[in-house]
Amino acid sequence: MLVFVFTLLIASKKDDIMEELRTIQLNDIDSDSHLLFDVRSPKEYDEYHIPGAKCLSIFSNDERAEIGTIYKQKSKEQAVERGLEIVAPKLPNFYKTIKNEMAKYPEKQVVIYCARGGMRSKSLVQTMSMLGIDCLQLEGGIRSYRKQIERTLNEYSQKAHEIIVLEGYTGTMKTKFLEKLQEEGYPVINLEKMAGHKGSIFGRIGEEPASQKKFESRLYERLNELKKAPILIIESESKRIGRVIVPDFLLEGKYSGTRIHINIPFGMRVQYICEVYDPQLHKKEIEEAVLKLTNRIPSSIMSEIKEALLKQDYEKVVSFLLENYYDPKYEYAEQKYESPCIHVSGDSFDYLYNEIQDEINKFL
Repeated sequence: MLVFVFTLLIASKKDDIMEELRTIQLNDIDSDSHLLFDVRSPKEYDEYHIPGAKCLSIFSNDERAEIGTIYKQKSKEQAVERGLEIVAPKLPNFYKTIKNEMAKYPEKQVVIYCARGGMRSKSLVQTMSMLGIDCLQLEGGIRSYRKQIERTLNEYSQKAHEIIVLEGYTGTMKTKFLEKLQEEGYPVINLEKMAGHKGSIFGRIGEEPASQKKFESRLYERLNELKKAPILIIESESKRIGRVIVPDFLLEGKYSGTRIHINIPFGMRVQYICEVYDPQLHKKEIEEAVLKLTNRIPSSIMSEIKEALLKQDYEKVVSFLLENYYDPKYEYAEQKYESPCIHVSGDSFDYLYNEIQDEINKFL
C-alpha cells in the first residue's frame, strides 16, 4: 500500500494533491513544538544539520550521487523513476520511524526538510500526510537555516563587542577554565569545542573535526543564547582551528579586547598535555603528528624527540615540543598584541580559576 501511494504522488501532476502540501517557516519552528526530520543523505546530514533534527535519509550517499548523475547526463524523468525504485521499498521503515518518534513526543508536530525544500522533502511530506501523519515541509529546506546563520554572523561582524580573551602558553589549561566558566553560566564561546579540534598538532586526536558549516551552526546557536550578554569570553586562537576558519569579529578580541594571561609551572603544563591527549591510548596518532614537524625543528632536537618516542617517554616529547616549537611560536605572536593584559599565576587549578573569575566579574 505504501509503495502504491508513493508511486501515485511522484507520478501525479494533479493540483489537488499538490495543494495538500503545507509548509512552515524556519522562524516558526521551536524544539518544544516540532519534531524535525532531515531527509538528506548521511553525508549531507553529517556536514551540518538543524540542531535536534533526526536523520531520515531517503537516499544513501551513493544513491544520491547516482541519481544526480542520471539527472545531469540523461533527464529529470529518468532520475525521478530511478529515485522511485530506490525509495519505494524503504517507505514502510520511514513510516514506522516517524510514528515511533511521534509516540515519544505526542505533543510535537512533524517537520520534514531537505536541502532546498525540493522533491525529497515534498514527496515524503505528501506521502506521510496521505497516510494520516500530520506533517509540514520546511520552506527553503536547510538552506533557509544556512542563510540565517550567514545573516547573523554578518550582523555580528558589523558591531563592536566587548571580548575577554584567556591566553597563555600551550598547556596552561585554558580550555579547562573555559569549560568550567561556561558550566557556571558565564558567556563563553568555546571555539575549539565547536571546531572539534584542540588547536595544536595533536588537535584531532580523540576528536571529530567539524566542517565549516557545522562550526558556524554551533557558533550561531551559541551567539543566540548570548544575545544579552555584555561580554564574550573566548580562548586566544589563530585564524584557523583544524579545518575551520574563525570569524574576524572574534579574532579581533585578541587585539582590542582584554586579555587574561595564565601562567602555570612548566611541569604542570607537560603533565596536563599528557593527560588531555593520553599518549598511551593514541601512540600512532601522536607519532604521526610529531613527525610532521620534522622540518620545523632543528634536526638535533628532532633526533632526541624521536628517541623519546621510541622509549614512550611522552613527557620528554612534550617538553621538547614546548621548548623548541610552541613556546617560541607563542612569544613571537604575542609581540603583536597591544591590548590590556592581566596576568594571573599559580600552581593550582582552583586558585587560578578563582583569580580568573574575579577578573571577569569586574567586567560584569
